[in-house]
Amino acid sequence: MGKSVAVIGASSNRRKFGNRAVRAFKRQGYTVFPINPNEQEIEGLKSYPSVLDVPGSIDMATFYVRPDVGEKVILDVARKGIPEVWLNPGSESGTLVALARSLKIQPIEACSIMGIGEDPYE
Repeated sequence: MGKSVAVIGASSNRRKFGNRAVRAFKRQGYTVFPINPNEQEIEGLKSYPSVLDVPGSIDMATFYVRPDVGEKVILDVARKGIPEVWLNPGSESGTLVALARSLKIQPIEACSIMGIGEDPYE
């Protein structure tokens, strides 16, 4: 079974990286869970208000939200037991990295789209 990923800040706007990530992870065979409390569906996938609303376990999360939003969401990520979080450019902060580590979550400060071998600009 393939890996699953929660795209925090997923968007239905195809120009936004939160949408590009959903498409890139889908192309790479991941089970993708878009997380956005304001969207019902993104790229044909059911969108969830929070990672806590997703049934079953999630292997990793990738953040496309501002650091102040991420600092709140990371607590849900910890409660859900997600071991790894990608902090994409613009979503990272020293506070968020320290918080992730204190919650026993591995933070990766990099573009998750490039991390899976895709071009974020395609």
